[in-house]
Amino acid sequence: MKAFLRPLMFMLAVMFLAAVAVGCSSDEGSSDSSEETTDSTEAGENAETAVDYPTQPITVVVPAGAGGDTDLNARLFAKYLEQELGQPVVISNVTGAGGTVGAREVLDADADGHTVLFFHNSLLLNKILGLVDFSYDTFKLAGIPILDQGNTFMVSADSQFEDLQDMVEYARANPGEVSIATEVGGFTHLQLLALEQDQGIELNIVDVGGAADKIAALLGGHIDIVPTSLGLVNEYVESGDMRTLGIMAADSVDLMPGVPTFKEQGVDSSFEKFFFFGFAPDTSDDIVETFSKAMETVVNNDEYRAEAEKYLVSPTYMNQEDAINYIQETEAYYMELYENE
Repeated sequence: MKAFLRPLMFMLAVMFLAAVAVGCSSDEGSSDSSEETTDSTEAGENAETAVDYPTQPITVVVPAGAGGDTDLNARLFAKYLEQELGQPVVISNVTGAGGTVGAREVLDADADGHTVLFFHNSLLLNKILGLVDFSYDTFKLAGIPILDQGNTFMVSADSQFEDLQDMVEYARANPGEVSIATEVGGFTHLQLLALEQDQGIELNIVDVGGAADKIAALLGGHIDIVPTSLGLVNEYVESGDMRTLGIMAADSVDLMPGVPTFKEQGVDSSFEKFFFFGFAPDTSDDIVETFSKAMETVVNNDEYRAEAEKYLVSPTYMNQEDAINYIQETEAYYMELYENE
């Protein structure tokens, strides 16, 4: 009997071990399958929460005419920005009311991130001067990508003014005779008010329109001085048609060697132009962050930087928080100037 049971017990043991092995294999398969299901579920959830942007061409509204520094900076930046976002970036020049018409168009646009404002300091001044009831903080800012320290006073080659102090002394002796072009309520308008206040002079401030109109007025002999960006008119300096009376930077600028600052010439006036991108206020944070990261990549692109510096501007990235802090400080300075006017 024992001899008979021995092989039977052996067979049962083998069958038991086989069953255990199959069961373990099945458990491992279930475990792997469960993990795969979990991973698949998590991937699906991540795909659902990831921002799908942009899905169509992006329109950059520039509240200034073609050919000005705002337009040139916007077009150059857009060329590199579309490489990062994978969609065409189209510039739309919307002029009128010192930039407020274009700014309002962005506020009224769908908050899907496909319409964005590219503008500068003038938006602050529009609010300070009471021209509009909105400002930079009405928009959802993506940040600042460009600073321009080359704000200057340009004169024609045959101007009687050799330098800034020469002009100031003449204006002090002849109130209201020095004509200077600007756009009332614009960035250059505040520069002129600050100069009058600092030096105790009276200028003949003439509203002649946008950047191209100012240049034409100066070259045509219809105006004495044009405040503008040196990078925009540098070709006229190189050709000998214009001269600069200095820049309004706080310190000398490496991009502009040999160009004196206003402060170095005894005029306490410093104005730095910043360019920012802003979306309609209801735009999602994810969309704005995606756009802002693309901005940062462009600013750090050596090829873009080399092209931008031809316009004598400094590619400088500030994220949303840093941009707001910077603009708030600038706004406080402008308010102080305006209240003391």
